[in-house]
Amino acid sequence: MDVLTGFSLTIIILVVLILLTLAAGIKVVPQGYGYTLERFGRYTRTLTPGLNLIVPFIDRIGRRISIMEQVLDVPEQEVISRDNASVSADAVAFYQVLNPANAAYQVANLELAILNLTMTNIRSVMGSMDLDELLSNRDSINDRLLRVVDQAVEPWGVKVTRIEIKDIRPPNDLVEAMGRQMKAEREKRAQVLEAEGHRNAQILRAEGSKQAAILEAEGEREAAYRQAEARERLAQAEATATRSVSEAIADGDIAAVNYFVAQKYTEAMEAIGSAKNSKVVLMPMEASSLIGSLGGIGQIAREVFGKDDGGDGSHRSSVRSTPSVGRSGENGEG
Repeated sequence: MDVLTGFSLTIIILVVLILLTLAAGIKVVPQGYGYTLERFGRYTRTLTPGLNLIVPFIDRIGRRISIMEQVLDVPEQEVISRDNASVSADAVAFYQVLNPANAAYQVANLELAILNLTMTNIRSVMGSMDLDELLSNRDSINDRLLRVVDQAVEPWGVKVTRIEIKDIRPPNDLVEAMGRQMKAEREKRAQVLEAEGHRNAQILRAEGSKQAAILEAEGEREAAYRQAEARERLAQAEATATRSVSEAIADGDIAAVNYFVAQKYTEAMEAIGSAKNSKVVLMPMEASSLIGSLGGIGQIAREVFGKDDGGDGSHRSSVRSTPSVGRSGENGEG
């Protein structure tokens, strides 16, 4: 009974030792991590996510490194720009471990190292720029920081994927001065635009006046040309009429002469009658008087041109017609 009891105890101890050996030789690495394996304190290899076998009691897990992308908050710090303006800036950095062995054995404190490196380069990059560039070229600052920091952490097996400047805050007095400057610039642009608009309006008005003057001059020239043409045609008509009358007089056509004189006489009477000023005109108004006057004028024309109807050189007396005025009370005649 004692022998069986001792044998059973030995078996149990052996089974326990085997189980412990198997447990020590099997390692399960979760997803998103990388474990460094050390043998007698020396790095041998990196265990990848999943089931891994090691030599029990000889190999051991050295560092448990996360290979997921991690975020690092960069605290706020004071930065002096190139034009001696003091600003406060904070940032955020994203990095990922690509080589767990280098991240574990090339740097003592990876997160602190990346943080201090980022802060130093923020002061260096932003200090080489003017305040206006800092406020307007944030993308350029991010690109320069990313390039410099990523190159610096490459020996550590780390990839910096992104660095973003969260906020840049100038002092309050500087913000007020910038506000006044911006207001002055806006007022200046408004005045310039107003002056340009006024100038353009004056130019347009001058151009309009010029075009109007040109069109008016062209209109006056065209009107003068047409008036001159009308006067020329009227003069030609008058010359033709005068020539016809002269030819009629030369031919002894007394009727044509009487018609011409009667027409001018009628036009003169029409002009006198249509005058606006008040006047008193004494002239014979009877038809017989007008005909007699025309006959007298015709007789004068015949005498001038030597045209005698009897052919003996004697002159006919002109017919005169005067208005008869009845008188009463003289010599008893009625």
